[in-house]
Amino acid sequence: MSHTLPDGYVVRPAAPSDVDGARNVMLDTFYKEFGYGYVPRWHRDVVDIQGTYLDDPRHLLLVAVHDGEVVATTGVRSQGPAHPPHPRWLAERYPSGTTAQLVRVYVRPDHRRRGLARALVEAARDFVMDAPGYECIYLHTNVHVEGAESFWRSMAKEVFDARTTGEHGPGVATVHFEIPF
Repeated sequence: MSHTLPDGYVVRPAAPSDVDGARNVMLDTFYKEFGYGYVPRWHRDVVDIQGTYLDDPRHLLLVAVHDGEVVATTGVRSQGPAHPPHPRWLAERYPSGTTAQLVRVYVRPDHRRRGLARALVEAARDFVMDAPGYECIYLHTNVHVEGAESFWRSMAKEVFDARTTGEHGPGVATVHFEIPF
């Protein structure tokens, strides 16, 4: 399940040797892109990448590697959105177990615009389609990150725009999507 892309990028499932590099991509995104840093109740998977993604056969962490460095990540977890902070109806629509949630779709800024996110999401989608028990692919995104909203609109169907209701509180720009099988 490894794909070589132009310019020497390789998209593949993460190995134990990729854990530190993947964690660095994730933490840099929390601090530098999102501006709020590591939040334990939201980011437990980042502390235990091995247990969350590598040891669970229904979960997956994909990485894009360039010159031996992890430069992008995408995760799949068999859980729906949590209530709270997300609305109860959304958590009920996407129950854990049958929902494949895409998470940690992050690309280092200096490696963007090269098709890495799209290749990672397509590989994640292939994994979900081949895994037993999944009924849908769900994700939510912070649309304050440059290019995030247009990227997801090109690949997925909007389910709920939390900016219109203020349900996440002021300043939170979360939009929820579903990717069709």
